[in-house]
Amino acid sequence: MSTPEVLRYAAFTSRPDGGNPAGIVLDAAGLDAATMQRIAAEVDEAETAFLTGTTADGAHTVRYFSPIAEVPFCGHATVATAVALAERGRVADDGAVRFDTPVGVVAIAVTRDDDGIRASFTSIEPSVRELDDADLDAIFDLLGLTRDDLDPELPPRLANTGNTHPVIVLRDHETFDGFTFDPDAVRALLDDRGWPATITVAHRAASDRFHARNLFPVGRITEDPATGSAAASFGAYLRALGAVAVPSTVVIEQGGHVGRPGELTVEIPESGGITVSGYAVRMP
Repeated sequence: MSTPEVLRYAAFTSRPDGGNPAGIVLDAAGLDAATMQRIAAEVDEAETAFLTGTTADGAHTVRYFSPIAEVPFCGHATVATAVALAERGRVADDGAVRFDTPVGVVAIAVTRDDDGIRASFTSIEPSVRELDDADLDAIFDLLGLTRDDLDPELPPRLANTGNTHPVIVLRDHETFDGFTFDPDAVRALLDDRGWPATITVAHRAASDRFHARNLFPVGRITEDPATGSAAASFGAYLRALGAVAVPSTVVIEQGGHVGRPGELTVEIPESGGITVSGYAVRMP
């Protein structure tokens, strides 16, 4: 079987050199899991999305693979794939499209403006729970941080909108900017705890604006440039803590530490799924 066309799009940016690159295979109906894993490893972006068919009610079935494993959900690849479909006239006139993912059906809205094509996905129902002290200490040991570095108003939690993300918010921007880590040690911790995605480390820049670094060592990647699933989980985290008035919209800046700045808009309703939106653009 010949290898299908693999597209590359950058999500949460309107520039090909910004945001988070994703691989996309729009015709993956004939591919088995081993072949999808091989292609994702060859693409070597954080995730590659594979459209494997459609359901009886018209949703696209989607699977996501990092270079090393299948993951339950990927926000930036979802945004990128929706934009790629829209560019090819494969989204309804009202901009609505649905992806049937391993974590459930995700609704997406596609819009156009002078800056390009923008996609918004609404997560599944979130869950937020305490982060065990042992897990928090393990993360701090890897980052060279202590509990004194935490923002006292935003305590650590585990948040999930399809993937489980430990969330840690630091008090000082200098500490947020300056921490370093051993990627192999972070990967070992993620694997040991069964966390399939990123560790979110954030800093509150203003009441409605946050900076984020998402640690995700896979292949040549150490930090994810823009993480849609983590942004949704972060919105759920803020709501669970009562840290923002709901409904509310916050902006997350991410990717500057790895030279690919991006921006994610997070809409936090009073209940239900969290909506994350951003542009996506094809990469050369």
